Amino acid sequence: MSNGTPLGDFLRARREALKPHDVGLPEHGRRRVPGLRREEVALLAGVSSDYYIRLEQGRENSPSPQVLDAVAQALKLDGEATDHLNRLCLIASQRPRDWGETDVSRQLLQLMDGWDHTPAFTVGPALDIMAANSLATALHSGFHRFDNLARMVFVDPAGREFYQEWERAAHSCVAEIRAAYGHDPESARIAEVVAELSAQSEEFAELWQLHEVKGKSQEGKHLKHPQVGDLHITFAAFTVNGASHQQLVVYQAEPASPTAAAFETLRAMATQPKRDRAADLAGNEHLRRMTS
Repeated sequence: MSNGTPLGDFLRARREALKPHDVGLPEHGRRRVPGLRREEVALLAGVSSDYYIRLEQGRENSPSPQVLDAVAQALKLDGEATDHLNRLCLIASQRPRDWGETDVSRQLLQLMDGWDHTPAFTVGPALDIMAANSLATALHSGFHRFDNLARMVFVDPAGREFYQEWERAAHSCVAEIRAAYGHDPESARIAEVVAELSAQSEEFAELWQLHEVKGKSQEGKHLKHPQVGDLHITFAAFTVNGASHQQLVVYQAEPASPTAAAFETLRAMATQPKRDRAADLAGNEHLRRMTS
């Protein structure tokens, strides 16, 4: 994914994203490269220029926690980005041993299947869909494949219509994969997904180079399904106990809302024979209009 080291690539990208005035430094004349100079980051972090250059070039493999904290402050990293920086400095033996693709547990599958009114699915580190209940599958039925969230956002034509706040969804997908990459920089699956999407989407490639890091938030989403229309949902993501690389994602609608009515339509689509769906769609559309 890069000719440099994971740590060096991250430091370089975050340094280039800052301007001198962002960190209280004067800016004199025209600069040949974007962002801060290495010497300026070293000054802000209180380390020698030579040491910081070695760090960014991958020639310094064991920086102390104090140095990493100082560099994080110099680069104005938030909590998640600082944690990512520290993870990139771990050696292989210090990384979690269960950070790989495994099957979703039978208990979790049963739990998701029991939620008739709530879309729920499980994703892996590269945002692969590892399991989903019937309502989640119906919710994403407009996509060519319900297999990988990042591919659906960037490559599938349905993505830009489904995600009404597409840019936010795009940034979120890339930042989540980048966060997972910090846990396992040697992941073959993450490398495969990044290479595939970088080749197929210039926008993905550009966002990947920003090295933004962010896990799933609790913000609402505005979606648009091709058959039931606008959906305003809240969602939560939970790390699966015993499988820390898996996340359970749950979508919810406000009770008695148009989105709740639309979810009922989707549930009918998922459980009824195709010949019965047209009439059911019409009835639920009438109900949705009455509640809006």
